[in-house]
Amino acid sequence: MPLTVVPTPLGNLGDITHRALERLRDAELIVAEDTRVARKLLSALAIEGKELWSYREQNAGAVTAGILDRARSQRVVLVTDAGMPGVSDPGNDLIAAARDAGVAVDVLPGPSAALGVAVLSGFPLRRFAFEGFPLRASAARRTQFTQSLLAGATTIWFESPQRIRATLDDLVAVAPDARVFLVREYTKKFEQQLLGTPAQVAHALPEPVRGEIAFAIAPYQAEASHAPLDLDVAIDELLASGHRATEIARRLARAGAGDRRDLYARVNKRKQ
Repeated sequence: MPLTVVPTPLGNLGDITHRALERLRDAELIVAEDTRVARKLLSALAIEGKELWSYREQNAGAVTAGILDRARSQRVVLVTDAGMPGVSDPGNDLIAAARDAGVAVDVLPGPSAALGVAVLSGFPLRRFAFEGFPLRASAARRTQFTQSLLAGATTIWFESPQRIRATLDDLVAVAPDARVFLVREYTKKFEQQLLGTPAQVAHALPEPVRGEIAFAIAPYQAEASHAPLDLDVAIDELLASGHRATEIARRLARAGAGDRRDLYARVNKRKQ
């Protein structure tokens, strides 16, 4: 049997699909990052009595084998707190582990805040990159933005309400005239959509900022006056975020930071 990946509503229960409901009702085991959130969703959908296991970064080593063993003979469903599992959450590692172990994986289509903000932005999407959450330290964020803007494609980001103002301030420092589209509380009652420069978007946010946030940055040509890329800082921050050496080298090469083989050697040197 496959491990079934089931997207869950971002906020509006009307976004649940018939297939998602069927899989949740039939599941013999539901795997979720936060079982409390999953139980609330199941209760709202009138689905009771399901066995739930927690799967998160902190316990993945202890529970992965058991989950995959169950998936070989039983109906196992993977959900996230909201949206598509595997997108900026630990479910991605479980899916990779299932592939490595020869366990089939079935992914149902459904809600994704990343794709929602991308389409709503109206920015070019022939090429785009999902960047996930910006790094937490201000200097690292500025380096990260500088690096991502070099790719010349629309980029999609998530951010917490507590850090969004500081993040937009760092984007102002790197690219003050960038075009930003931000969605707060996507699909929910108090959804807010904002378009403008980083400073204009920050000014239009409520105080205090609440709710889930996703934003897109339009393709941008960095000028010479913008902050230069500190390659070693970028490598160190990406290593600290858990990226593998091959991923870092590929990402930096795509951003125009050098030859991928040379970058790979430099990353390994920084690791040592």
